[in-house]
Amino acid sequence: MTIDRSVLRGRVEAALRRSPVTALLGPRQCGKTTLARDIVRTRPAGFFDLERSTDRARLSDGELALAPLKGLIVIDEIQRQPELFNLLRVLADRRPLRARFLVLGSASPDLVKGVSETLAGRVAFIDMGGFSLLEVGAQRLERLWLRGGFPR
Repeated sequence: MTIDRSVLRGRVEAALRRSPVTALLGPRQCGKTTLARDIVRTRPAGFFDLERSTDRARLSDGELALAPLKGLIVIDEIQRQPELFNLLRVLADRRPLRARFLVLGSASPDLVKGVSETLAGRVAFIDMGGFSLLEVGAQRLERLWLRGGFPR
């Protein structure tokens, strides 16, 4: 089943145009990674998933890995390496701006506080919840209700 997240995607796309860093935050399994992969499908982009040991190793020297990149850079599960926020601040301040960053993570208070303090004035927040009735269709009301807006 394909879920229409075009409204949410539009909000993320607008934030990416407006801010050097966009933080897409929400609970596990709400579709953050799926939405990000859908967005990167339409443009050149780099993708780092910090649940993968190879990507964590690639970002062990974040400046070496991220500084030369251009375009859209997605960092999934950013809460696993919060030390990257300081580097993102430096990269977001470069002129000309070479890259924009879409960071995905769980909406924990510590993560939001860290991003807010380190990236003040450079980050747009998009909060993502479970699926809505508009996204899955009225015929799936009972399933949506029983699952609390989340997939199986």
